[in-house]
Amino acid sequence: MLKKLRDIQWNRVLYFTLFFIGVIVVVVIMTIVGKRDEQQPCKEVKIVIEGTEAFIDQADISKMIKQNYGNFVGKKVNDIPFHRVEETLKKLPYVADASVHSDMDGTVSIHIDQREAVMRVINKNGREFYVDPKGLKIPTTLKYIPHIMVATGNIAEGYNEALDTISTPLVKDLVKVAEFIGKDELWSNQVVQIYVNADQDIELVPRVGSQQLIVGSADSLEQKFELLKTFYTQIMPKVGVNAYGVVNVKYGGQIICEKRGNWSFSDDQTKKIANNTL
Repeated sequence: MLKKLRDIQWNRVLYFTLFFIGVIVVVVIMTIVGKRDEQQPCKEVKIVIEGTEAFIDQADISKMIKQNYGNFVGKKVNDIPFHRVEETLKKLPYVADASVHSDMDGTVSIHIDQREAVMRVINKNGREFYVDPKGLKIPTTLKYIPHIMVATGNIAEGYNEALDTISTPLVKDLVKVAEFIGKDELWSNQVVQIYVNADQDIELVPRVGSQQLIVGSADSLEQKFELLKTFYTQIMPKVGVNAYGVVNVKYGGQIICEKRGNWSFSDDQTKKIANNTL
């Protein structure tokens, strides 16, 4: 009998016994905490809004929640419909994503990711809307005007509902051009507006000079902007800012410059142009 007792691996028995007791303790604690959480009243609501825009603020979110769900403070945390609140927040046109959760101390945290606008469109009828990186339409508001590229001119696409997807090839091209400009420091400083002319060609309105910079469409943007850079660095210094009225790079691989009607080149400028190789 003693031999059998000596043969038992007491270390393993002790290990499994302690493990079993630990599991029971964890289950008991979680049960107690769960029951306490069910009765835990909300003591505070924290609202965090992320993003570079300022379409909405904490006061807007707090007001919307109170209108739809009442005051959370004092209400049992278990009675707050977190998922429904999240879905309601996600339907707001300026909200890209939302999450709602509670802490053990009764704090309800609301986290908002704000939608980003990459371009503002003013169509030919004067209707305005923003477009986000996913091509969704965002309504304009007097509360906040983001510093982004504006597209105007002969744009037919209108605005019906918030978060509609842009539908016309032209506006899709405008977004591509706006995003390209926004990612380049040089062009972000030089281009102040995008314009669509009567031929449905995309033009750029420059900060320096008064030329019509015609890029046509969003095809081969890198090549087209390199050609425009060539105009500014190699041609304009030779002829001056006001020599050309139109600079067209819509046709692949070439710059077509149209001289202003009342402009004449000096002999020195003519020589510089003749000696210029692009």
